[in-house]
Amino acid sequence: MTVFGCRNCDATLTVPVSRVALPVHADQKYGNGPGSLAPALEPGTFAVDPLPSGSPWRRWKELESGQAESLGWYAPRFSISTGPVGRVLLVPGDVHGAVIDPALVGDSACCGLDGGEPNMACDTCGIPVAIRIDDCGLRQAIWLDPRTTRMLDNGPGPHPVLDWTELIDQRPGIPPSEPSGGWNPMWAAAAASALAHLLTASGGDPMAIPDPRVAEVFRPTLDRLVGPVSPGPERTLVLAGPGLPDPDGDVALIPVHPQTGELWPVAPPVKPVPLAWDAWRHLAFHAAPKPVGRTVPIPPEALPAQLPAHRFQPDGQIFLSVLARLPEVRQPRLRAIYERGRPYSYTVYAF
Repeated sequence: MTVFGCRNCDATLTVPVSRVALPVHADQKYGNGPGSLAPALEPGTFAVDPLPSGSPWRRWKELESGQAESLGWYAPRFSISTGPVGRVLLVPGDVHGAVIDPALVGDSACCGLDGGEPNMACDTCGIPVAIRIDDCGLRQAIWLDPRTTRMLDNGPGPHPVLDWTELIDQRPGIPPSEPSGGWNPMWAAAAASALAHLLTASGGDPMAIPDPRVAEVFRPTLDRLVGPVSPGPERTLVLAGPGLPDPDGDVALIPVHPQTGELWPVAPPVKPVPLAWDAWRHLAFHAAPKPVGRTVPIPPEALPAQLPAHRFQPDGQIFLSVLARLPEVRQPRLRAIYERGRPYSYTVYAF
């Protein structure tokens, strides 16, 4: 089993957990509440952030030549973290033995804890060990500080790794709409990340999208960013993955394994564009429920809508962050898209 504890006193801080891939929506801020967003992970799991996080922060203009690239940034940001790597994300209910320390809680949050710096301490020795987040518009989370926590035991956790076939059967994906009728924030994050990879795979060229559901998610934003499909040869975006035939397009939306982070392989010259499993699975296999027990057909306009009525808006902050970490953003066409978007970081809709 995998268990984390205090680096100072070895007190246990978590229940047994299984490692999963860090989801793209782990640090998401979406809307302005009221209340926080659901945790990015399932109970009994953890994910590790491989990137620097927290203080110290450096202004972009203060960085020396090549320093930003060494930290994985290829387009300007206001500031970037040069803090420790390896912070561990957990569902709040899986953390025991750590308590919120009022002396560590800052005053920058709105309705809860925003987690800028460690605000939880080990209940045994009192050393700061984690950041608790539950402010409005933020995902509920606890991030263990890698400087003061460590893995006490490393072994199989409560969730065994599934193969692709098992994923199709056991993890059916997440619908794009919420009960309120709006788009699910996870979809906004997943599509934003895929959109950044799609632009780099296509070089910013217009893209044909034959699948109507895929087109409904990506077409409006692509048209605003690069323009509609022009006459002449076209690049085509298709779905590829387990249970689907070999892709017959130029660019393929492929699933990311939610536990291992593995990408579904496609053979060149097809260019892969990773998409979070829960969104990919729904696009690839979701079928509208068929009415039963009726002899009179139901007209299409009377069936439940499969996608929200209002236009989809990918998460602008995640889009820009992912794009800035792809070396291709240094190409003039993609850099221009990035620069146009920076003033509107909360929504790609404004680009």
